[in-house]
Order: sequence, then C-alpha cells, then structure tokens
Amino acid sequence: MIFSQTKPKVYFKTFGCRTNVFDTQVMMSNLEDFEVTKDEKQADIVVINSCTVTNSADSTARGYINQLNRLPKKPRVVFTGCGVWTKGENLFKEDKVDSLFGHSEKEKINELLKTEERFFQAGDLEHIDDTIVEEFIGKSRAFIKIQEGCDFRCSYCIIPYVRGDARSYKEDKILEQVTTLAANGFGEFILTGTNVGSYGKKQHTSLAKLLKKMSQIKGVRRIRMGSIEPIQIDDEFKEIINEPFMAKHLHIALQHTSKEMLKIMNRRNKVLKDLELFEFLKENGYALGTDFIVGHPGETNQLWAEAMENLKRFPLTHIHAFTYSKRDGTPSATMKDIVKGDVAKVRYNELTSIIEDKNYEFRKNNKQTLEVLIEQKKNGKYIGLDQFFNQIEVESSVDLVGDWIFLDDYERRQDKNVAKFK
Repeated sequence: MIFSQTKPKVYFKTFGCRTNVFDTQVMMSNLEDFEVTKDEKQADIVVINSCTVTNSADSTARGYINQLNRLPKKPRVVFTGCGVWTKGENLFKEDKVDSLFGHSEKEKINELLKTEERFFQAGDLEHIDDTIVEEFIGKSRAFIKIQEGCDFRCSYCIIPYVRGDARSYKEDKILEQVTTLAANGFGEFILTGTNVGSYGKKQHTSLAKLLKKMSQIKGVRRIRMGSIEPIQIDDEFKEIINEPFMAKHLHIALQHTSKEMLKIMNRRNKVLKDLELFEFLKENGYALGTDFIVGHPGETNQLWAEAMENLKRFPLTHIHAFTYSKRDGTPSATMKDIVKGDVAKVRYNELTSIIEDKNYEFRKNNKQTLEVLIEQKKNGKYIGLDQFFNQIEVESSVDLVGDWIFLDDYERRQDKNVAKFK
C-alpha cells in the first residue's frame, strides 16, 4: 500500500475470530485512496469489523461505538462483519453508525468509503473474495482464509445465518496467496475460515490435498489450522499428520463431553469416538486443544459431573472455554433449564483448571526441541509460540521479532515456558 499525507486516515477495529482478522487484511489491501492508521484518535474513519457470535459480542461492538463518539476528533463510523446481519439495521436506524456493508462488499471498500451519503449494503451470503493479500500489518504469521460459511446447524450458533452455507476458495487462488506471502517473508501459515475442515467438499478435493500442495511452496515452514471438527479428521488427513510442515497442535471442536449435552446442542460428534481420535493424535506427538461451552441450557449437575469425568480422560493441552451466552435467533435461545451465571462461573473455573494442569504436565514431559517463531516484544521480553502452540517468553540482547529459534534449554513454569537466548 502506498500512503500519502493527504489521504484520509482509516482505523480498523477487529472483533472476533481469525477469519475476521483475515477479512480486515482484505479490506486494507483494497484501500487506494485512504491511509491506514494504528491510532484511532487520528482516524477520519473507523471501520468496525464486528463479531456476533453472542449477544455479548453485539454489546461489545455497541459499547465501542459509544466510545468513538467521545473522541476529540469524532470519526465517521462504518460498520461491517457478522453483526451487519443481526444488529446492523437497528444501528443504522438509530444513527449509531454512518454506514454499513456486509462481508460480500468488503473488496469494494475503497469506493464505499468515498461515498458521501449514508449507505447500507448488506450484500449476499454466497460471495467468495478474489483479493490476494500481500502483507499482514503487525503480524509475524500469516492467516489464510480457505473457505467461508458452515453447513452445520448447532443449536447455539448464529454463524451459518450470517456467513452462509459452506463454500471453498479456489485452490489456485489459495496457493497464489500463500506463494505471495511466502515470498514476502512469512514462514508460518494459519488456515482459517468458518468451518476449515469442510474445505473442498463441493470441489472434489480436501483439506489434506491442499496442505500437501501448500507444503511444496518455497518458504512455507509450518502450517497450523483453525478449529476443525472430529469427523473431519479422516484417513486421508491422518496420513499427513507426521509430515514436517504440520504444526504439532490441532484444535478440534468438542464443545462438550457429555453425550446428552451433545445431543441437546445438535452436535455431530460422539464422546467415545472423540476420545479414540484424541488418543491416536496424542500417540503421534500432538498437543490438542478444543472449544467447550459451559452452562448451555439443560446442563444439569449430573451431566456436568459426567462431562468432567470424561474430560479428564482426554489428552487435552489447550482449551477455548466460554460460558454460554444467549444468541437471539438460535434454537438454544428458547430452551428451558437455564444454568445460573454463578453456577456457570464455578464450572468454567473447574474446566480451565483441569486443562491448565494437563498443559503443564505436557510441557514438563516434552523432550523435543522447541521450534519457536518470535512474534513480538512485550515488557522487554520476546514472545513466541512453539510447534505445540505453547507460548514461550525469551530474554535476549538481540532483536528476535520475526525470527525462528530452537530451544532445548528452557524453564517450564506453571503458566508458560521461559528461556534465555544469546
């Protein structure tokens, strides 16, 4: 991007998932007549890339909009992302934002922002981007969006209704994207999307085939994936898990470990099959993370106790846990047997404590050299992630940001690993 002093300044505020992070980069890549700023106080325009996975996410975005109105230089506020389809119309009618546009319109951002009149262009839920992102501002790792939408209909989830059904990016476009970013110095790639494991389903290809082709691109050193479903780790995928380009960490969405709760949530995975899969991956040296919803309607004390007994059997090392938050427009929002907030909080703490202990045990028992990509310097220390998706804090007299380092000598603490690097 070519910046000049005379161009209006645009600040991007991104909420939510990695897919939104990529979408923001797509928008940045399509700006020609504007300058990106990292300081919202200097912005002429603030673009909010919203998340709407819960009612709370909507409230967070609304709260941020109110904050912008208190800035000395009140910016023009443009709203985009998943929230356009749930709360966008109300925000527009209430004059909370200047304009709105949906996911399918983001590549037109340059022309949209030049429009002086207020606009509301929701677009459609069938679009696939065509933009090749050449850089990730402020990032050491590159996010690659490979698909959009989801065909699952979990009872608590609004995302299929705001992102549409599953559809995959063309393979040649993805490989072109990876080639461009690898040539620009990125070595680690994170595949993202609404439902990454569904990639290629309607194109007679697969995630495993894509990974193999990505690995052959010069400069590609390590590939990670966003959350995938247990049923999407098929025999073809299992054949590549020990390839050197694969990060030794997978995030596999369980959402719960009670058979009855999975049924209530309209999930497709089964506890015993999940456990068998996790044991197989552990035997192949993987650290394993999962998503887990605490306090979903119907989660009785008995079902929770069952879930925790089952969870302890899983070789988990990471958890993305969150307490259930009502999402209007989903089947779960009308369910009875609500779990009280204080009960959900206790359960959340129990869950995360179990996984913290499991992660510490994993790190204590690990004998492999850590392959670390340093992402940032914070409070005088360098911070990076190893192949197992564990954070390490490194003390060094040389600038390590963006570098790969290899560590055998490091201290394993309860919350993280620490090391000195000369």
